[in-house]
Amino acid sequence: MAGLRDVVVDCAHPASLARFWAAALDGYAVAPYDDAELARLRAQGIDDPEDDPTVLVEGGPPRLWFQRVPERKAGKNRLHLDLQAEDREAEVERLAGLGAAVLDRREEWTVLADPEGNEFCVF
Repeated sequence: MAGLRDVVVDCAHPASLARFWAAALDGYAVAPYDDAELARLRAQGIDDPEDDPTVLVEGGPPRLWFQRVPERKAGKNRLHLDLQAEDREAEVERLAGLGAAVLDRREEWTVLADPEGNEFCVF
């Protein structure tokens, strides 16, 4: 029987989206770049981790991977994350301060979009 290991998010700029989600989620952080990882990037012609085409956010399971893709997001997500907060309004304001956009307010949840437009909900 399989278990959930990673959630992978296609995006235009993995480093900045990874930072958003690391700040959004309690206990998560962007995986540090050690010498071996920096050497792997340099071997691909990448001198700055900001240009890394795949960025890992650890803290779960699941881990979150952000990978660069050439196409822009089109339409509604087929999968989204639901977050739980003790104070939904305070959390929505905090996430908006990190760069999320409020899309819809419902009685029991609020729909937001991350900085690249990926929808998620806060309960």
